[in-house]
Amino acid sequence: MWTTFFTEGPVFDWQTANSCDRKLYGRFFHSMLDQGIYLAPSQFEASFVSAAHTEEIIGRTIEAARGAFKRIGSKD
Repeated sequence: MWTTFFTEGPVFDWQTANSCDRKLYGRFFHSMLDQGIYLAPSQFEASFVSAAHTEEIIGRTIEAARGAFKRIGSKD
């Protein structure tokens, strides 16, 4: 189980979670979706890995995230 937050520091309570960059998460979410990876549409929801996720699927997800991080890192 994990949750993605875009922030400079650690997230450990509601205040630090609430101060994260929601717009940047939205851009990340849509970039992943464009690549066929559906994540929770809110950074306040958890993601889960299950037995249904093969190594191939996990690898594809990691590669999609690398691409998404590069895409959202640019100002274009």
